[in-house]
Amino acid sequence: MPKLKVVTFGCQANELDSARITGTLAKAGYTLTEDEAEADLVILNGCSIREKAEQKLYSRLGTLQALKAKNPRLQLGVAGCLAQREGEALPRRFPYLDLVVGNGEHIAEIPQLLTISRGRPSVATSEPIGLFPEDVEIQRDSRIRAWVGIMEGCDNFCAFCVVPFTRGRERSRHPDDILREVMHLREAGYKEITLLGQTVNSYGRKLDPPVSFAELLRRIDAAVGPGMRVRFTTSHPRDITPELAEAMARLDSVCEHIHLPVQAGSTRTLTRMERNYTRQEYLEKVSLLRSAVPELTITTDIIAGFPGETEADFAETLSLMEQVGFDACFAFKFSARRGTPAADLPDQVPEPDKSERLSRVFGLQARLSLERNRWLVGRTVEVMADHDLQKRDPRLGSGRTRQNKIVHFWGGEVQEGSLLTVQITEATSHHLKGLLIARL
Repeated sequence: MPKLKVVTFGCQANELDSARITGTLAKAGYTLTEDEAEADLVILNGCSIREKAEQKLYSRLGTLQALKAKNPRLQLGVAGCLAQREGEALPRRFPYLDLVVGNGEHIAEIPQLLTISRGRPSVATSEPIGLFPEDVEIQRDSRIRAWVGIMEGCDNFCAFCVVPFTRGRERSRHPDDILREVMHLREAGYKEITLLGQTVNSYGRKLDPPVSFAELLRRIDAAVGPGMRVRFTTSHPRDITPELAEAMARLDSVCEHIHLPVQAGSTRTLTRMERNYTRQEYLEKVSLLRSAVPELTITTDIIAGFPGETEADFAETLSLMEQVGFDACFAFKFSARRGTPAADLPDQVPEPDKSERLSRVFGLQARLSLERNRWLVGRTVEVMADHDLQKRDPRLGSGRTRQNKIVHFWGGEVQEGSLLTVQITEATSHHLKGLLIARL
């Protein structure tokens, strides 16, 4: 049987797509290998949100070129947002490529494309307008946690973002299809699912009839009950509603955590970013959520050095971080993406200034995270055991709270996916430590 290796560069959506690629090719007879030297096919699945992710993939391609020179039967492919964005330019730049395949329905075309790629590269990167087929099994790494895609694409067209161009316009799966997948996962023993979309809380607006994201959560909760944890990402502040806040408060399966990208704390910068909300409106959404779910943890994304961002604008980002008290943030220097409005804006921030601002964001967030985590010292929390998080010491178990905080604990070996009560004894900015009290 031919052997496959898939290498992922990017976000959760890329991880899910890699699982779809693996499942699609497993159906075509491929088995997985971790050894590139014995692979018949290597696919690099790459993100295009930031230049750094692209450069990592290109560097890996250079390594694979040498491997292919030694093994001419090896086929090489690039998939994902980078492939969707670059299209025909990739085989011109890397003539040893056999396959370039984009997002959405294009993933299902890979087996067919491979049959015609000998001698010339196969490229499938027209704008995705459909969804991954429902009849193909997704081959997942974890046996307790699973990504569940509920929608694709984005209609927001933020000034800095390529997602509407790489993943197409917003389109949602039918709720019945989602529920079937969720029930299948529950029956297979999965303990936690994460509903995935580029703007997950805008789910269902284009369905006929429309189905709100809060309604989807209610249907999933009714199907799985409190025995399964339900998470979701990523949410857009504009689409936070009282209905969603109420659903998060009332539904036992829905975890008390939300990833809510703010990107900047200055209304002036947010307007230039075309985010369609103000600083005050973002803070009002946070207040709505925390009023409904007092135990809620909030994480965010921040861009440092967006074009035209002044020191005063940046100071507003730092003050917003303080005011919200984020539990964690993913922060990046502004990365100009060809074809987006932000790439051509005047007043581009010098690279040293972007780096310095990013460092200040990281420094502040480390303090905020430590303060938030210290509040839990002495308390008992529910932890789901997760062997993927374990450190080298076999006596030290690991898992996550419902609020998505990592906990390392003493107390003996535990079964992956089991629910535990852990007393928190120590806090750092990145994780908690504690003692196992009981197995639930």
